[in-house]
Amino acid sequence: AWTIADDAEITLEANPTSAEAGNFHGYRSAGVNRVSVGIQALHDTDLKALGRQHSVDEALAAFRMAAKIFPQTSFDLIYARPRQTIASWREELKRALDEQQGHMSLYQLTIEPDTAYAALHANGKLIVPEDDLAADLYDVTQELTEAAGLPAYEVSNHAWPGRQSRHNVLYWRYGEYAGIGPGAHSRLVTSAGGRVGLSTIRDPKAWQAQVGDKGHGVEEEISINTDETAREKLLMGLRLNDGIVLSDFGNFIDTDRLHQLVDHGLLASPASGRMATTPTGRKVLNAVIRELIA
Repeated sequence: AWTIADDAEITLEANPTSAEAGNFHGYRSAGVNRVSVGIQALHDTDLKALGRQHSVDEALAAFRMAAKIFPQTSFDLIYARPRQTIASWREELKRALDEQQGHMSLYQLTIEPDTAYAALHANGKLIVPEDDLAADLYDVTQELTEAAGLPAYEVSNHAWPGRQSRHNVLYWRYGEYAGIGPGAHSRLVTSAGGRVGLSTIRDPKAWQAQVGDKGHGVEEEISINTDETAREKLLMGLRLNDGIVLSDFGNFIDTDRLHQLVDHGLLASPASGRMATTPTGRKVLNAVIRELIA
């Protein structure tokens, strides 16, 4: 359906088990040129609590192998984990920074419905830190990554200059993307200039059966109206450190609320037609967005 650019970034998300690492050369030969390694924690007890199937030693061995095989890698961790302290996270992140090769995805642990983490949380086996501690852990994350030359370009993603993940940036800038496999989502621009959202069947066997029957696995197609497009673009764009272009939103953003958020130190004063959150605003990003689109 599409041609592929010669310099396309082709990313694989990999679990750092020895079995997965054994396939790295094959993935590289197939064309993958960037691998995101889900290490998640550098403490074996925490990996077990998160339901991971690898050890710290196995994870680091897999990442080091990936760094030798792929032109670009991402070292991915989850923080704000049960019983995690500022001191322990500081030590763990420093260790990770010694291993990383230009990109890190550092996500705060969140509990999403209908996930394995939600089941563990419901059973009292996965308790997330209070908000104040989570905010302190976020501050430590920004401090150490910036000192190491990997500033955040998005709330949870950090990179050396020029090493940002292309697909991450495309999502946050609300570009087009096509989701093909089971449970995938798409946002595409129509010939009329509007946007359409597609979602595919989540169950792999049911997806495969429909592909065989109809030639596609799409189960829902929705037209995204102008207001919803602006809302989604705002939700995505404010995650980026360079923010959004105000002129893209017309009258959708309440100017009075914008200035109130600037006065409270949550948004930077719009400059060169752009609007971005401050470091303080990024810590309460969801609240800032709710205010802007209320």
